[in-house]
Amino acid sequence: MSDMNEYTPDLIELVDNEGNKKNFEIVDIAEFEGEIYYAMIPEFNGEDILAADCELVILKTIEDNGEEILASIEDDDEFDRVSEFFMKRMDELFDEDDEEE
Repeated sequence: MSDMNEYTPDLIELVDNEGNKKNFEIVDIAEFEGEIYYAMIPEFNGEDILAADCELVILKTIEDNGEEILASIEDDDEFDRVSEFFMKRMDELFDEDDEEE
């Protein structure tokens, strides 16, 4: 049996400020400029993946009352730098996959 059939995504449930829950698949976790960031996409529940919204969601870890939580990146410049960082990481990952074939 192929290893591709054994793929199980890392999922995380997030709750927004209004209390709405949504599952996301963790694409990457990385340290950048001394902070830990998570790159995620919304979970696909039997949807046609080609028709689904594949927008990358990037959150950073912060400490809140002694507990580590994921938070939105409020600073536009920080968000732009982190987005570019993750896009380069993904490009490198896919380039490595192409070279192995």
